[in-house]
Amino acid sequence: MLARIYLAFLTTAGIFYINIMPAVINGLKEGLDFSNQQAGFVSSANLYGAALGALSAVFLIKHINWRLWAYTLLVILIAIDLSCIFIQQPISMIAIRAFHGLAGGLLVGIGFAIISRTTEADKTFGYLLLIQWSLGGLGIMYLPGLVPSYGTGALFVSLITFTSVTLLMLPFLPTYEIEQHAKTVKQQSTIEAKPMLMNLLGIFLFQAANMGLFAYMISLGKADGLTVEYMSNSLGIASWIALFGALLVIIIGTKYGRTLPLIIAILITALCSWLLHFSAIAEVYLITNILIGITWAFVLPYLFGICAELDKAGQMAAMGGFASKMGLASGPMVAALLFGSEVVNSEVSYSLIINIASFSLVICALVIILPARLLDKSASTN
Repeated sequence: MLARIYLAFLTTAGIFYINIMPAVINGLKEGLDFSNQQAGFVSSANLYGAALGALSAVFLIKHINWRLWAYTLLVILIAIDLSCIFIQQPISMIAIRAFHGLAGGLLVGIGFAIISRTTEADKTFGYLLLIQWSLGGLGIMYLPGLVPSYGTGALFVSLITFTSVTLLMLPFLPTYEIEQHAKTVKQQSTIEAKPMLMNLLGIFLFQAANMGLFAYMISLGKADGLTVEYMSNSLGIASWIALFGALLVIIIGTKYGRTLPLIIAILITALCSWLLHFSAIAEVYLITNILIGITWAFVLPYLFGICAELDKAGQMAAMGGFASKMGLASGPMVAALLFGSEVVNSEVSYSLIINIASFSLVICALVIILPARLLDKSASTN
C-alpha cells in the first residue's frame, strides 16, 4: 500500500497543477491581470508540454534508469516553479510553463510505466486519483483566497512543496524491473492495436471534455453570479467527496468487470456536464461538480488500467499518459479559443463549451466499449 501511495505522489508531482487548475486560471487573472484567453493558453502550453514529455517516456522507459531520471526531473520542476514566482508577462509565462510541462510529462510517463509493472494496476491508479483529488481539493479551497494577499507566488509555492515531498519519498520505492514474460511477448501489440487505439481515444475525449469545463469552472460560476468563496468551497468539497470514486476502484477492482461501470459513470459525467447550463442555481453548481468529481476519479483508473493490462512492459501505459495530457491540454485550448482575445464572460461561449464537453463524453462512452469488453471476456475465460 505504501508503494502504491509513493508511486501516486511520483506520478502526480509533474502535473499537480492540473488538480488546482481553476485556482491557477483564476490566480493568473486576478494576480497578474491575464485575460481568459491568456490564462487558458498558459495552462494549455503547460499541458501540451506535458503531452510531449509523456510521449517521450514511451520511447525512453525501457532504456533509462528511471529512478535517476525521476530525481533529476523533480529538481528541474522545483527550479521552474521557483522562477515562475517572478514572471509577470503572458508570453514568458507560456514559454516557461511549456518547459515545465515537458519535464513534468516525462515524469508522469515514467510513473505510469512503473505503475503498469505493479500487481492490480487498476488499484494503483485508484491511489493515484485518491492523492490527486484529496490534495487538489485543499488547493482549490484555499489558494484562490491567498492570491489577493500573496499574489500568484502562493500557487507556485504550493507546487514546490508537493514536489519536495515527493522527492523525499523516492528513495523508498522498489526497483520495479520489467517482468521477463512481458519482454518475450512478440505479437501482443499487433493483436491489441485496435482496442488500444480506441482506449487511447477514450482517454483523450474524457480528459478534454472534463478539463475544458474544469479549467474555467470558477469563471463560469462568476458569469452566473456565484461568489468566489462559494465556488472555492464547492469545488474543494467536490474534490474531497470525489475521493469516493477512487476508493471505489480500490475496493472493488474489476469484480464487476470494466464495461458496465465505465459506461454508466461516463454517461453520468455527460449528464452532469450538461446540467451546468443551470449553474446559476448554487445547488446545481455544487451537486454537479460533486458527481463529476466522483465519476472522474472513478473512470480514469479503469481507462489507465486497460492500457496497463494490454502491455505489462509499461510503454502503452506511458502512451495513455500522453493521450491524457493531450486531452487535458486540448480542452482548455478549445475553450480559450472560443472566448476570443478579450476578457469575455459570454454566456454563449460557456454554453457552447458545456455542449461540446457533454457530446464528447457520450462519444467517449461508445469508444471504450470494445477495449473494456475485450478485457472482461479475457478475464472470464481465465
